[in-house]
Amino acid sequence: MTTVSDPVEATRPRAITTQYTLSRDKILYGGLLVLTAIAYLWGLSKNGYANEYYAAAVQAGSKSWKAWFFGSFDSSSFITVDKTPGSLWVMGLSGRIFGFNTWSMLVPEALMGVASVGFVYVSVRRWFSANAGLLAGAILALTPVAVLMFRFNNPDALLILLLCIGAWAVTRAIDSTKYAARWMMLAGAMVGFGFLTKMLQAFLILPAFGIAYLVAGKPKLGKRILHLVLATVSLIVSAGWWVAIVELLPASARPYVGGSSDNSILELTLGYNGLGRLSGNETGSVGGGVGNPGWGGATGLQRLFGGEFGSQISWLMPAALLSTVVLVVAAGKAPRTNRTRAFALLWGGWLVVTGLVFSYMQGIIHPYYMIALAPAFAAVIGGAMSILWRRRAEWLPRATLAGGALLTAGWSFHLLDATPTWQPWLRWVVLITGVLAAGLIMLLPELKLHRAAARRAGLAAAAVLTISALAGPTAYSIDTISSAHSGAIPTAGPAGFGGMGGGRGGFAGGRMGTPPGQGTGTTQPGTGTTQPGAGTTQRGGGMGGGGVGGFLGGGGTSGVSSELVTLLQQGAKGYTWTAAAVTAMGAAPMQIASGEPIMAIGGFNGTDPAPTLDEFKQLVAQGKIHYFIGGGGGFGGRGGDSTTSDISTWVSQNFTAQTVGGTTVYDLSTGTGA
Repeated sequence: MTTVSDPVEATRPRAITTQYTLSRDKILYGGLLVLTAIAYLWGLSKNGYANEYYAAAVQAGSKSWKAWFFGSFDSSSFITVDKTPGSLWVMGLSGRIFGFNTWSMLVPEALMGVASVGFVYVSVRRWFSANAGLLAGAILALTPVAVLMFRFNNPDALLILLLCIGAWAVTRAIDSTKYAARWMMLAGAMVGFGFLTKMLQAFLILPAFGIAYLVAGKPKLGKRILHLVLATVSLIVSAGWWVAIVELLPASARPYVGGSSDNSILELTLGYNGLGRLSGNETGSVGGGVGNPGWGGATGLQRLFGGEFGSQISWLMPAALLSTVVLVVAAGKAPRTNRTRAFALLWGGWLVVTGLVFSYMQGIIHPYYMIALAPAFAAVIGGAMSILWRRRAEWLPRATLAGGALLTAGWSFHLLDATPTWQPWLRWVVLITGVLAAGLIMLLPELKLHRAAARRAGLAAAAVLTISALAGPTAYSIDTISSAHSGAIPTAGPAGFGGMGGGRGGFAGGRMGTPPGQGTGTTQPGTGTTQPGAGTTQRGGGMGGGGVGGFLGGGGTSGVSSELVTLLQQGAKGYTWTAAAVTAMGAAPMQIASGEPIMAIGGFNGTDPAPTLDEFKQLVAQGKIHYFIGGGGGFGGRGGDSTTSDISTWVSQNFTAQTVGGTTVYDLSTGTGA
């Protein structure tokens, strides 16, 4: 393929005007954002509190500024969540303004998705065309895992928005001479705040950002290097101020850093949430990544194409990889500042680096992480399609378009065939329209049609191609919108794809067996109504029965009886924590339902050494904890830590158990406490 000139460089300068005109492109762009907002907000409440682990922290932040700042799980700030608190800040502020509920928590996430689509659009449009921007924005908006996570309360929604803003800033920096340094500093700041959202994952795009500007920036080499240094300083400041505060404060003045083994945010950054994710050596981990369902499966290039990973993101992966090659070849031997090459380095670099890391990381990785690839997929496809479509009269671009159509249709057919009983007609529509699109693309330029007829035929071919490429992910996205998703490992699309149940059963749906304490009918707190069929009653002596919730999602707030809620609320006065429970996932439903702080012993999965047995005894002696909830989920000391099991044993030996609404409760204000 020969070198092409940059689309933007060939356009005429825009006239300066004080009058705003409503053009076709602006109407379509607005329509894209409105439709995205409708899709992401539609029936949002069906996801309830989504990931209750984060929901409990949002609730805590809406009640206590200290809990908000540190990202504490509970409003009394015993322990933080196992991530930096960026996303919790946004949702917590919304909860303070509008009151904590499902809508105040999830609407900001949906709006982040709309904004992400908007920034992808403006980035692609700037260097290609409005149509290319619309295609890129639509691809991001309709990617199943994006639809899922922009309607969920995990940190990924804010992370993607920040990285999209960062990529847009790098685009502006490459275009600029006078203000390039400012734009690069903005990009660095966005990545820094991305770190405060999901730690080192934000840094995966740094090679793409840095190389794209270093290669294609307009200033001289020395200035470009200086601008990268300034961007790095901006990143360090925007990410480091919070880390410095947490590290410098005495441990007694702040909550325990959840997910760390030594109460250190640096250890959490480099260990469980950092290099450990690459090596699989994760201190405090719930189990290694390799070969475990839900933890990532086998490493290798095939990982992102198979199982649940494929259904989340890989619909257009063949097209995205082909598009990256097209962009590189199209730039050819053009000058250093060529925007097509810069675009390939920026967005294609994002795609390649993130994809390779996800493919080969040996630690924990979940299907929903794939949202990090979605903006790059959307951008490179939008840019490459703009180039190929303009040159479709030439044989090689035309053949590339047709081949990409067939490849995409074939892969979509394969993904849809993995759920043979779900919409069985759809795979054939995708395949047939893909073949038809390829045929039209190859045939139409040879027909020598009149200009108007050729334009109409081209639009028809483009429509058929779009239907073939987007029908599969759109169908999965619609299913995702119409279904409830909750728990720690949600997945998009219909149940039955891969091994995890499509986000509604097993780990992914937030239920890992029947949570103890749920009978044949459970009472929704505050409503007085009974929900039949919630499970079977599990009662037992000691610590073995009557717990609420469970590991990776528990039974939700519907598993918390009204009797237990009343007990917790009435027993909260005069206590720092109305109760303590093993694992944050066990404590979360009770905290959300009662609105009172619950101490999460052992943090997220019960392996954090907080509190120690002696510390717990001291807190009980000081009258700071009223109840202990028996039968919590989690790993109870796996990974060499026995703190949670020691505490559970001590409580059962020194206090008397009672059953409240099917839940085993120990009143720590009575008993010997020896």
